[in-house]
Amino acid sequence: MRPLTLALAATLFAAPALAQNDCAAGLTLDEGKLTIATGNPAYSPWVMNDAPESGEGFEAAVAYAVAAEMGFSNDQVVWVRSSFDEAIQPGAKNFDFNLQQYSITPERDEIVDFSTPYYEAAMAVLTRKTLVDGGAEASLESLRGLIWGADANTTAVPMLAEVIAPEKDPLLYGDNADVVEAMKANQIDAALFDLPTALYLSAVVLDDGVILGQFPADRSESPDAFGLLFEEGNPLKACVDTALASLKENGSLAAIEAEWLSESTGVPVID
Repeated sequence: MRPLTLALAATLFAAPALAQNDCAAGLTLDEGKLTIATGNPAYSPWVMNDAPESGEGFEAAVAYAVAAEMGFSNDQVVWVRSSFDEAIQPGAKNFDFNLQQYSITPERDEIVDFSTPYYEAAMAVLTRKTLVDGGAEASLESLRGLIWGADANTTAVPMLAEVIAPEKDPLLYGDNADVVEAMKANQIDAALFDLPTALYLSAVVLDDGVILGQFPADRSESPDAFGLLFEEGNPLKACVDTALASLKENGSLAAIEAEWLSESTGVPVID
């Protein structure tokens, strides 16, 4: 058998990617490119060092894995930035899809489209060491007596009402950064974040941050499942869903999660 010529070998080995790329043909903002949006800034462990083009961080790695499954090379991926609220508004988008921990909810799904989930997050209670030293515990009874803060735009608000039911109404803020600043200023005692974000905030942002406990993803009536966000009616969604299904089936998505979202050992589960 004669050895393959370089040209023939390149054609054969490129064939699966090209075939997969057919599903996106004519559906992206720019033909031959995949435009992906993330936050401004984007935080670890989702995107390391605010540099999604590095492919480092859970969501950056997921983005490139989806792109590759669809047949796009790394240099065909274009990154843009958007605020959380800006991207979730109805109307035309400057990206093919956006990932920055968007929880899939029926209300949001009325104005934008989501992929199938790429991550289901446990919710964790972030507080400070002074509260723990003062007697705060990983129990619903203890949590109900705390002063809570929350980003008004996130699923933390209904989870607080449905699961924790605090004695005082939570203070609502414009974004998670404001929630953290409120905790630093002693305006609130605690807040709910997805577990990876809580791990980052407790280790890097708050000098005395403590994760008091975590709720399993299925603890609330609406588990916090993250999806890639599209403009309403974008036909590219079907192609991306196929790519995500393949990444789940072959174990790639689980491997990315294991690499970038370290399991939290020693964080108690709140019953």
